[in-house]
Amino acid sequence: MGNRLRAVARLAVIVLGASAVTILALALLRPHLPTATLRASNPEVGNYLQAVGTIYAVLLAFVVYVVWGQFDAARKQVDHEANEVIDLFRTADGFAAAARAHVQRELTAYVAAVIREEWPAMATHGEAVLERTGAHLDRVWDGLHCLAPADDCQRALHGEALSRFNDLSDARTERLTSARMRIPFGLKLLLYVGAFVMVASMFLVQVDSFAVHAIMTGAMAGAVSHVLYLVIDLDDAFAGVWRVSPAAFERVERYIARRQHDHAAAPACGAPAA
Repeated sequence: MGNRLRAVARLAVIVLGASAVTILALALLRPHLPTATLRASNPEVGNYLQAVGTIYAVLLAFVVYVVWGQFDAARKQVDHEANEVIDLFRTADGFAAAARAHVQRELTAYVAAVIREEWPAMATHGEAVLERTGAHLDRVWDGLHCLAPADDCQRALHGEALSRFNDLSDARTERLTSARMRIPFGLKLLLYVGAFVMVASMFLVQVDSFAVHAIMTGAMAGAVSHVLYLVIDLDDAFAGVWRVSPAAFERVERYIARRQHDHAAAPACGAPAA
């Protein structure tokens, strides 16, 4: 609820601020605009606004679709990576004691580092932290690479663990790629220039009542600023108000803690049941 209130508060400041600035600019410029000329050109201005508004609305809709798709994909990638960590951790239960302890210890450290260090670093592009966290997976690979399966069961588990590790590495790469992905600067510039043109064009409409003119112009500025705020915030999937949560990794951390304290876990291949 706290995050929602903060999101609403920030959005209200942006929308109301844009509307207030636009209305103030209208109040300052309106007395200096040629009233007769603007009234005579109202039909042409109306057609112009309809054409420009349609083009800009299509552009906004396209960008919102793209950034929401990127945000949703990032959220799914996090869930996928967390599931791969659980699968690999569970598969390591069948290894010999030393190999199992090494792999599971590094996976535990990896999950903790992702939650406490890597998540904030993705928002600030802290490459050094990302490399340091990835070193835990390198040590997991070292443990799997050096493992010598003792029987058919462990050979099968070893092959499965290698497959899971590759999937985990791919999922991590996809998550980090999503954290770096942004819409191009040229497209952002087009959005900002288009917003300015749309709002400024409302000044060309001649409306006898200042109150009606202010409501129309302020509403236009507020609506456009609302959409732009959402686009910019969702464009960075791991920062801002609406960001992908590390809840999936927190669930993994709780699972690992339960698993480590569960003395009734299934025995490794070939070991007698308790």
